Amino acid sequence: MQIKDVLLAPGSGAFFYDDQAAIRAGASQDGLIYLGEPLTPGFTSIRVPASSLSIGLVLIDDTVVWGDMMSVQYSGAGGRDPLFDIKQIADLAARVMVPRLLDADASRYLDACAKAFEPFENERLPLALEYGVSQALLRAAACLQRATMAEVVCAEFDLPLPTRRVPIYCQSGDAREINVDKMILRSVDILPHGLINSRQKFGVDGLTFMEFVKWVATRTREIGRPGYHPVLHFDLYGWIGQEIGLEPQRIADFICRVAESVPGFTLNVESPADFGSTRAQIENYAKIVSILDNRGSSARIVVDERCNTLEDIRLFAEAKAAHLVQIKTPDVGSIADTARAVLLCKENKIGAYVGGSCTETDLSAHASVHISVATQADMMLAKPGMGVDEAFSIVGNEQNRLLAILNRRATKNVG
Repeated sequence: MQIKDVLLAPGSGAFFYDDQAAIRAGASQDGLIYLGEPLTPGFTSIRVPASSLSIGLVLIDDTVVWGDMMSVQYSGAGGRDPLFDIKQIADLAARVMVPRLLDADASRYLDACAKAFEPFENERLPLALEYGVSQALLRAAACLQRATMAEVVCAEFDLPLPTRRVPIYCQSGDAREINVDKMILRSVDILPHGLINSRQKFGVDGLTFMEFVKWVATRTREIGRPGYHPVLHFDLYGWIGQEIGLEPQRIADFICRVAESVPGFTLNVESPADFGSTRAQIENYAKIVSILDNRGSSARIVVDERCNTLEDIRLFAEAKAAHLVQIKTPDVGSIADTARAVLLCKENKIGAYVGGSCTETDLSAHASVHISVATQADMMLAKPGMGVDEAFSIVGNEQNRLLAILNRRATKNVG
């Protein structure tokens, strides 16, 4: 077989793991930290530095290819896997994953993933483990086939080689104003995220949030280049439901008012409410989507919480319970399932947003770009971190390099 050894190396994610339950409960912020006791199991404080674990596959010619494992920022919330435990994951990787990888045919990507990710003791492996190993296997297949990761995905899923650029979405973190300016000056396709994750940031009846939306639109017109017209995308972390209530009609009414306050812009509203379960989320999001569509609103609902795995995504897509699905890559698990999720969304005529988390790494971001471009997703997240410049350059440059390679090959084939 092509893999002769497996390496593990501890690492850092690009941001922090945060206890969403404690923040929602009103934990105050002091500089970069949150004050108070954590509420979510696994957290020793409300904000902890993100850790990661790299897995390296040593190929028969001594080439080493890597993938990175980590959790998302709000681990343990919204039905997600618990906080990343590097020691536990490393032990499981050594005991279970290494023997499987040494016996895998790394040149056959989907077959290798299927073999590696068989249940262990009748349970699915941790999604972080799937995520990192699937990246490494994708790089191994690309190396062995002398192809890009995107070309491997296209071949495995019988897709045409892509030619279209995928729009990039940046997130601001708490440095909203300065990072919005960075995004506008860089002509980012979709902005700004906003991190509206507390009552203070949302405001009484959502007035603080609405003023921020209007400010972003005004700022775009003031300092953006001529003709620049981004999509406005805000992550609400369930705060419309928290502040205004969980009645779909009231939520839709509020979203319509926000959209009407920024005429001429498409408005993406991510995670407007958390209804407590996947089933309830699907039922109520479908109602909100229907109301907005019937009104002809420019607002679009983006689902994140309660829509984690490939099966969750299938249920939301088939129910038309969002206009866009965030395919949150570490929560989906195997990056092959991210590709399947994009294609599933397309089959159901629903938008596919290849997202992820600020806690990821440059390696996981690069792999996500190849999946996004190969499957022609509707948008992809600039990641990792919260600094805009770094994430935008990592994702944007990788996409441009990939398209340059694919365009050269297409030109040679025509010639």
